[in-house]
Amino acid sequence: MSTLPDVKAYDAVVVGMGPAGATAAYQLSRAGLSVLAIEKETHPRYKVCGGGLSARIDRILEDDYKSVVEHTIYGIQFSYRGADPLSLDCSSPIAYMVMRDRFDHFLVEKARQVGTEVHEDEPVTSCRQLPDGIEVTTDRGRYLAKVLIGADGANSLVAQQLFPGRRSRRMATLESEIPIGPAPHYPGTGRALIDIGATPAGYAWIFPKQERLSIGVGDLRGGLASPKKIFDQFVRDEKGLAPWKVPQPVGHPLPLFSEHSGANRESVGLVSGRALLVGDAGHLVDPLFGEGIYYAVRSGQLAAESILSQVKDERRSLADYEEAVRREIYEEFRVAVRMASIVYSYPRLCHRLLPRYQNIVMLYYDVLRGRETYQTFYARAKYVIKSSLKELLLEAVALR
Repeated sequence: MSTLPDVKAYDAVVVGMGPAGATAAYQLSRAGLSVLAIEKETHPRYKVCGGGLSARIDRILEDDYKSVVEHTIYGIQFSYRGADPLSLDCSSPIAYMVMRDRFDHFLVEKARQVGTEVHEDEPVTSCRQLPDGIEVTTDRGRYLAKVLIGADGANSLVAQQLFPGRRSRRMATLESEIPIGPAPHYPGTGRALIDIGATPAGYAWIFPKQERLSIGVGDLRGGLASPKKIFDQFVRDEKGLAPWKVPQPVGHPLPLFSEHSGANRESVGLVSGRALLVGDAGHLVDPLFGEGIYYAVRSGQLAAESILSQVKDERRSLADYEEAVRREIYEEFRVAVRMASIVYSYPRLCHRLLPRYQNIVMLYYDVLRGRETYQTFYARAKYVIKSSLKELLLEAVALR
């Protein structure tokens, strides 16, 4: 590969060092590639975020990440507009809660320790495809990459400049964090809260951290018309928050996968020339509950695997990454879209049915643990519901 004057060349340049970028950089550096990671901020950087990791993260990350876990979740308290709470707990973890400054910094340092060259406080200003790679420009210099990984979030500059035909679907979320110190956690130790009636087509949450509560509201279908009003209403309705003053929430775009764009390769393509998109930059966010960190980490791993495969065998293509995402993630998301349509179209009914169908919730917990996929969960849940309806009909006939 030719180099230009005053341009430093790398095997890979990663733009953005959140969970997706840091994971990809770690995998590539550990395999011996020269990797430059460019981050516009400086780690550790505080970020208001739910910070929920589904327990299936245990299957793809080494156990050392647990050094930054703030709280382990064994169950969820479900409510509808602040009323009728129902708690469903189990004996093994379904999720882990992290503070994003500590978790992201942990992953960045792991990448640095295996050889990633990390440039912080250096925003990227432009990217352009060249015949032999991609040129990345910042206010400090220019860099040439054989491969570029765009891990720069929902408003990705890499996506804007190197994926011009790509459409985006971003939903509004508002989040805040309450410092509670050593006070007892709400809604209880080892438990998160989800209110599926608090927003028109989404949910509100309370996630416990070590000495904080992360609270927020998000719409997962059409966008919140008055997000601050909905957030304030949720805080008022949730009486357990009364002892604390809730700081003003911060807005974040949630780059959800959508079934409509999933059928259109041009709008959701994750590979363009020598560039790949991972994590939020690739809109790899679960359309049911908005989980993004697990898919950020997994997409970073899949991107690195594809790059390393091509290094070993030039006949391989970076398109293998997109195919792996379609096979492993998009197939899951398509089922999650159908589930979201049911839950958010009929939230009151779904909440009322929870006591009767607790076994379906336990099945969903197995999805969070990685023991079930969305596909197997959906098939088994439909079977349970059909069997239940048949039993109800037989009971009704017997009572005549």
